[in-house]
Amino acid sequence: MTGVLDAPAASGAGLQMQELIGELYPICRSITGQGVRDSLRLLQKHIPLEIRSVPSGTQVLDWVVPREWNIRGAYVKDPAGRRIVDFADSNLHVVSYSAPVRRRMPLAELREHLFSLPEHPDWIPYRTSYYREDWGFSVTHRLLEGMEDGEYEVCIDSTLEPGQLNFGELRLQGRTDEEVLLSCHCCHPSLCNDNLSGMALCTFLAKELLGTETRYSYRFLFLPGTIGSITWLALNEARARNIKHGLVAACVGDAGGFRYKRSRQGNAEIDRAAAHVLKHRDTGHEIVDFSPYGYDERQYCSPGFNLAVGSLTRSGHGQYPEYHTSADNLGLVRPGALEESLSVYREILGVIEGNCRYRNTQPKGEPQLGRRGLYGSVGGWAALGLNEAAMLWVLNLSDGEWSLLDIAERAGLRFESVRAAAEALEQHSLLERI
Repeated sequence: MTGVLDAPAASGAGLQMQELIGELYPICRSITGQGVRDSLRLLQKHIPLEIRSVPSGTQVLDWVVPREWNIRGAYVKDPAGRRIVDFADSNLHVVSYSAPVRRRMPLAELREHLFSLPEHPDWIPYRTSYYREDWGFSVTHRLLEGMEDGEYEVCIDSTLEPGQLNFGELRLQGRTDEEVLLSCHCCHPSLCNDNLSGMALCTFLAKELLGTETRYSYRFLFLPGTIGSITWLALNEARARNIKHGLVAACVGDAGGFRYKRSRQGNAEIDRAAAHVLKHRDTGHEIVDFSPYGYDERQYCSPGFNLAVGSLTRSGHGQYPEYHTSADNLGLVRPGALEESLSVYREILGVIEGNCRYRNTQPKGEPQLGRRGLYGSVGGWAALGLNEAAMLWVLNLSDGEWSLLDIAERAGLRFESVRAAAEALEQHSLLERI
């Protein structure tokens, strides 16, 4: 494939992605509510995203779409009447999905609803109570240790009412109806690497693909974690059968090395493509087997669907100290890391797009390349932008059984070199695509 997926990362893309993260950062998101809608509408300024709505109470596989949660404000006042915790200062202060409460209570009772991180006394943890009605506050451990006995005033001005679950969807038609899925979660409040970096990457990848001719169709999903992917799968079982390759994007903005988690299938084409690209990049990386915990890949890879969907992150799920804390802030995500992540995703899609099989039309002996202009008499192969080894490997293994990715793996060459050689040979009728 030629076009956007082959181009180097656009200059300044990382800074633009970080700017988008900065716009999304203050919005209080949860698995439902106005914050999700506001976030998706912000993305609509960049891509033609469709915002889907599913009513509360809808049965989705073994789950039920929950009531919608919204919050206007929250605080804790100490015995002297001072506001020592304020939702306006950080939307991580309130346990997500907290039921409304307005009470006065002693510190001993309040402590049962306070969460902190003793190992990081100045950070605020991210906590949720999605499917069990409760309430709580997340605070710094330093604040918690300094709280004195007495009566405290507690207020959480929230609502839990019938409403809807929202998610964003964009499908770009390719030459075939077979699809590549790019999925990210959009439900975390003010967590930049875990949540917003994946949203920014998928948005910019979709922008690059808009108007580009591709072999596959592309489906982008911006979903609340777990319940969002389960809802989409429940409502789209027939469409899900068209998904041939997929990646779940999260935690792609920090300075860690890349970490690819294989699909449940273990050796699907997307697994091989990701491993191949990472192997030939001068960056540290780790390849891990599928496990049934993490992000939404575990829903796409559940046995009833078993889609070929892997997950590509930098520091992975729970693998960095700032994970699910207030320290996962704008200072953690770096423009260079975001841009490099976008480049890696682009390159993996380039492998998926370009992987095909050929048959050598002159299989008896090596064809004479010089008279076809495929062997430069001055400067040799390099002057033609071709790799000699790639040319010879493609000719030798193109018997209709080996794909270009097979050949690249066997030869230990970058896929781009193998594909360029195949395209040159095809132009001279030495290969035919099958």
